[in-house]
Amino acid sequence: MSAAFGKCYDPTGVRYGVPTFPWKYAPDDEQYATRRQLRALGLRPGGQPVAAQVMRINRRSGTVRVAYLYLIDLAKPVRPMTSRKWGALALAMLARQTCPECGVIYSYCMPRSLGMCVPCAYPEDQRAA
Repeated sequence: MSAAFGKCYDPTGVRYGVPTFPWKYAPDDEQYATRRQLRALGLRPGGQPVAAQVMRINRRSGTVRVAYLYLIDLAKPVRPMTSRKWGALALAMLARQTCPECGVIYSYCMPRSLGMCVPCAYPEDQRAA
């Protein structure tokens, strides 16, 4: 057993406060799930505390990555989208697709690095072509 494995293995929760397992070594009894796994099942944590965690330590940099696990039995169903939420989402996407310089609406989101569409960011390149 490696030292990194030993630092991440605490099934009783004495060291970290919650049961901790090394990466890919969480119990397979299908009682725990991450937020993404819950979402794929149509569930959400629903305010429950973290039940366990999966930990991974990078040997080179020493950084620790943690994935929190929740109990599937205590998870609640995902709230449905209301018409107001759909409308707010549509307006937000419209704002991301509209160039602030020329006002053209594109079928893709504006690059955040430019803050505008490519023709407005590089006008000299467009004239040369």
